Amino acid sequence: MELHEHTALELHQLLQRGEVSPAELTGHYLDRIERLDPEVGAFAVVTPERALERARLVAERVPKPAPLWGMPIADKDLQQREGVPTAFGSRAFADFVPEASDDLVQAVDAAGAVSLGKTATPEFGLPSYTEALVGAPTRNPWDPTLGAGGSSGGAAAAVASGMLPFAPGSDGGGSIRIPAAACGLVGIKPSRGRVPTGSGLGSLAGLAVAGAIGRTVADAALLLDGMIAPVGYPPAHLHAVRAPGDDGPYLGAAIRGEGRYQVGILRDSPWDDAYDISIAPEARSALDRAIEVLEAARNGIEEIPSAPEPGYAPAFRTIWQAGAGTIPVDGERLALLEPLTQWLLERGRALRAGELAEALSWLTGFERRTIARFAPYDVVLTPALAMTPRPVGWYDAEDGEANFAQQVQFTPFTSFVNVAGLPAITVPVEFTTEGLPMGVQLIGRPGGEMTLFSLAAQLERRLRRAPRHPPVW
Repeated sequence: MELHEHTALELHQLLQRGEVSPAELTGHYLDRIERLDPEVGAFAVVTPERALERARLVAERVPKPAPLWGMPIADKDLQQREGVPTAFGSRAFADFVPEASDDLVQAVDAAGAVSLGKTATPEFGLPSYTEALVGAPTRNPWDPTLGAGGSSGGAAAAVASGMLPFAPGSDGGGSIRIPAAACGLVGIKPSRGRVPTGSGLGSLAGLAVAGAIGRTVADAALLLDGMIAPVGYPPAHLHAVRAPGDDGPYLGAAIRGEGRYQVGILRDSPWDDAYDISIAPEARSALDRAIEVLEAARNGIEEIPSAPEPGYAPAFRTIWQAGAGTIPVDGERLALLEPLTQWLLERGRALRAGELAEALSWLTGFERRTIARFAPYDVVLTPALAMTPRPVGWYDAEDGEANFAQQVQFTPFTSFVNVAGLPAITVPVEFTTEGLPMGVQLIGRPGGEMTLFSLAAQLERRLRRAPRHPPVW
């Protein structure tokens, strides 16, 4: 069996037993990137010399108990790593090389990981697809005519094609869960405050948090544990504001998959009042299959009554535009931004302070209502995506309003989870007749990652899916 055919957990065990070295593992994945990435477009930057040097340093100087010891990863191109070009998916920053590393980058380094470069992201991580003009579009490994989703599209495409064992990402409205679902992977968006170096507490409305993408539930848990506590549990960052619930580690729950839970089925979204939302037959089929499996495992299943939220769409749009309005680009450099970003930025900078305050206040109330609505259930189950993965070039590149509507229709079940600060995980369930992966989303209570990993592992195990890899594999 070749190294990339192992799960990330298996590779971690091989490293711990000394059956493979960090340098050997790094070299294997670098070779795959060189061969496969021209077709996929998962990477914005590849740093082979730095990666091999880092692998040797890990072997010599980092204690083996480090949770991600010797494991290859790549930084999302929104995260700054000292000395490595970081464009944020934008032509406006094509020549930018940071002088210092972000906290999340330092955390994965402290956990013993080996970065191979930067994974592709759309401009400033704003859209739910990864087709930035600063580089080639990121293609779905299952079908290169389709996109990989976004904004952690490069990370998901790299993992799905076997160019990385797992990858960190960030999620401000679905940016981990969308590409994970589109590429047939597991994607975990933690509770607000769970990952100290990517807590969401400093982002507008607390939307964006750091999380993990893997091929299995256990792989995602292994990476998330390393991101939360790079020097081992309990977390060293005790000064950070923490999410409620157990801090972890989560790997044990992800392996055992134990417990019986009350599962609420959610079929409506807060976007329904403002946009024409239609759930594709393929998405409904995956949801029905997940319900069947979880019910057979003697979990309680209950439909959640609809609860219209007509104020959600205007409030969320205001926050999304306000966030774009803070992008540090002015003057002649504005012309380097893509049309969607220009539209969002112009709208954001035109907002009045009162409009922003009103939207933030409304979303705070929505958070409380959502948590109360979901309180009777251990987990809430939804489709991961409302449609099959979208073709490259499907989104309107010029009309911001039309583009925003397309994104909402593709993924109506993700952004409200960020607003509520809840944890959520996507799990692949089945393949369409065209061979495309379709999955579901599990949403937990505040701080409910342990339950999510347990139920996700239960679902994964009982689906009994035979190993299946995309053609590019």
